[in-house]
Amino acid sequence: MAEIICPHCGNPIYDDEALLCLYCGRSLRRKIGIMGKIKNFSPQLILTLLIAVVLLSFVLLMVF
Repeated sequence: MAEIICPHCGNPIYDDEALLCLYCGRSLRRKIGIMGKIKNFSPQLILTLLIAVVLLSFVLLMVF
């Protein structure tokens, strides 16, 4: 189990899935899940990937 230190009160949290501090109740600022990991990428990269997926799906729709 990893130890997470609360950025607000400084107490250690030993729960791997905790999003809120057990002592002060404030956010631990953890990025969990797909939406949390997407925020690490630049907006231009996300837009480029989105456009590529739309164009690829359109081409596949026209071919089949």
